[in-house]
Amino acid sequence: MPDDYYKEALKLAQKEYRSCVSKGNSPCLPVLDDFLLSEKTSTGIDLGLVQIPTDKIVGTKSRGRVNAFAPNFMPIMEEGTEFSEKWKHLCRAHVTEGIRDPIKAYEYMNRFYVEEGNKRVSVLKYFGALNIVGNVTRILPERTGEEEIELYYEFVAFYKYSKVNFIEFSKKGSYSELQKSLGKEPNEEWTEDEQKEFSAVYHYFKQAYISNGGEKLQSTVGDAMLSYIHVYGYPELKVTETADIKKNLSRMWEDVALKDDKAPIELKLTPSEEKKPGVLSRVLPTPAPSVLKVAFLYDGTPEHSGWVHDHEKGRLHAQRIFDDKIETVAYPNAMNNDPLAVIEQAIEDGSKIIFTTSPRLLQASLRAAVEHPDTVIMNCSLNKSHRYIRTYYTRMYEAKFILGAVAGSLTDSGKLGYVCDYPIFGQIAGINAFALGAQMVNPRAKVYLEWSAIKGAKAAAQALEEQDIHLISSQDTARFLNDDRSSFGLSRIHGDKMEMIANPVWKWGVYYEEILRRMFDKTLQTEYENSNKALNYYWGMSAGVVDIEYSDTLSPATRRLADFLKESIIHNVCTPFLTPLFNQSGETIGDGQKTLNLEQIINMDYLVENVVGTIPRYEEMTPMGKATVDTAGVEKSQNNSVENDEQEEGDEE
Repeated sequence: MPDDYYKEALKLAQKEYRSCVSKGNSPCLPVLDDFLLSEKTSTGIDLGLVQIPTDKIVGTKSRGRVNAFAPNFMPIMEEGTEFSEKWKHLCRAHVTEGIRDPIKAYEYMNRFYVEEGNKRVSVLKYFGALNIVGNVTRILPERTGEEEIELYYEFVAFYKYSKVNFIEFSKKGSYSELQKSLGKEPNEEWTEDEQKEFSAVYHYFKQAYISNGGEKLQSTVGDAMLSYIHVYGYPELKVTETADIKKNLSRMWEDVALKDDKAPIELKLTPSEEKKPGVLSRVLPTPAPSVLKVAFLYDGTPEHSGWVHDHEKGRLHAQRIFDDKIETVAYPNAMNNDPLAVIEQAIEDGSKIIFTTSPRLLQASLRAAVEHPDTVIMNCSLNKSHRYIRTYYTRMYEAKFILGAVAGSLTDSGKLGYVCDYPIFGQIAGINAFALGAQMVNPRAKVYLEWSAIKGAKAAAQALEEQDIHLISSQDTARFLNDDRSSFGLSRIHGDKMEMIANPVWKWGVYYEEILRRMFDKTLQTEYENSNKALNYYWGMSAGVVDIEYSDTLSPATRRLADFLKESIIHNVCTPFLTPLFNQSGETIGDGQKTLNLEQIINMDYLVENVVGTIPRYEEMTPMGKATVDTAGVEKSQNNSVENDEQEEGDEE
C-alpha cells in the first residue's frame, strides 16, 4: 500500500513540475534563506508549538531538500531511492499510528518554511491533513509602509489575541473588524474553546465558498466570510448547516465578488441629469404602482434627537412634494428591539423603498436587502462597499470649511473650539476642513478639539471654555437635550450665554425628493444595472442638500466672504483640501496645487497641523460611540488601541 501511495504522490509531483515549467515558474520549493538575505528582518520570535495550516506551508528554510519536492510538496525523486523508502516508512507510520512528532518551521508573512520535517509535511499533505503541529519561529519584515506589510502587521496583532493563523484578508482593517464582529474588544484574548469553534466554522464556510466557485476569485475566504458575517452575523453562522451557508452565499454573491475589486465603491457626487428607463427593472414591478410606499426607519424619535428630527422634516417635505403619488411611513426607535424585524415589517406593509437613517441600522439593512432584492434599501452612512444596498450622505465638510473661515475672521485670540461626536467617515474631514478654512483667513488660528463621544456635548464645550475658548463649532443639529447650553453650529459662548453665529443645515428633504424622483423615472434602477460596484451617494452644496444658516448679527463683510466661498465651492472653483497639506506630525499630504480626491477625503485618519487634539481611542468612547464606530468608524478609531508587542519583542531580541 505505501508503494501505491508513493506512485500516486510522484505522479502529482510530476504533474505540478510540468505545470510550473510550462508557465515559466520555478519547479522547486521556495527557500526562505534565499530571499531573506536581501531583506531587512528582525531577530526570530519563538511562537512555541503551533497548529500550522497545511496550505500555508510553502517552502523550506534552507536549500538542503529543495530538489526532493515539487512546489506542492509531493516527492519528485524516483522509486527505489533512499528518499522514497523513508517517505514510505513515514506513510506506514501515519496510516497505523499517526505522525506525532512536531516539525520545525519558520513563519514569514504568514507563510511557513520547514527546517526539520519536510517528508512529514509531504506525507501529511498527501493525505489531506488540515493542520500540522510544529515549533515555529516568526521572522518579522521591516516595516516600510507598504500595504502588504502593513496588512501583515495587522495579522500579527490579531494573532496575539486570537492565536488564529488560518484566516487571511486582502484589505486593511479587516482583522480588527472581525474581532469586533465576534463581539470582542480590540485587545480581548480568545479562549481555547473559541479558537476551536471558530476553526470549525471557518472550515465549514470554506467548503460552501469553494462549492460556489470562490476559488475563481482573487479575494480570500476570509474576505467572503467577513461579508457573510456582515449580513447574517456570527452567532447565526455558527449554527447554520453548510448547505444553507452555500444557499445564503449564492444570494449575496455579488457582494462577495465585489471584494475582488480594488476600488469597490462608486461615488455619486451630484444628481445625474441622465434619466433612462432601466432594462431589468429590479426594483419596481411593471407597471409601477399608483402609490409608492416609502418607509423611514429612525434610531430614536424626532422629539428626542435632532438627527431624527431633521430626517423627519425630510420625510414630511417629500410627502408634501409628491402628495398622493407616495405614502410615507415612519418607524421610530428601530434599534430598540430587532431592527431587522422592523425592516421586515415595513416590507410586509408594502414599502418598495426604505431609508434607514442611521449607520447603526446598516447590518439589518444589508440582511434585508439580500433577502428582498425587489425592495430598494438605502442606509444613511458613508464609504460602505456593499452591493445590495446604497448609502447616502452629505459632503458636510464643505459647510465646515466655510464655518472655519467665518470663525477665523472673528477670533481675536486665534483660539477656536470644535466639538465632534464620533470619529466616523466624513467627520474627520469636517474637522480638517474647519481648521483649513480658519487657517486660510487667519494663519495664527488653532482649533482645539474635544469629543462628545467621550465627555458628552456639555462637558466638551465646558472643557473648551476653561481654556478661554469661546468661538466653538459644535453639533450640526440641536440634540433636544434638557440643557440650554448644548450648542450647535458655530456659536459664541460666554458662561450661560450662547449666541449662534452660523449653523450647517442638512437638507434631507431635498435629498429624499431627488432620490424619489429618480425612483419614478427609473434612473435609480439604471444606475444599479450599469454598475458592478457599491453605489454611495455623496452629495453636497452643488446638489442643494447642504447649506448654512447665518445669524442676523453677522457683519455684511463676513457674510459676503461666506457667500463667496459657497458659490466657489458649488462651481468647483474653491476646494477645502488643496495640497500640499500638513498633518500634526509635520508630514506633507500631497504636493503641488492639487485637490485631494474623494477617497482620500473620506478615508482621512489624520488631523491637520493647526488642530490641537487627537482621534480618540476606541476604549475611551461611550457605548453609543463604540456602536457607531463599529459600523462606520475610520480605521484609526477602530484599531488605534492595538499595540504590536511582537515588533517590540523582536527588537529586544
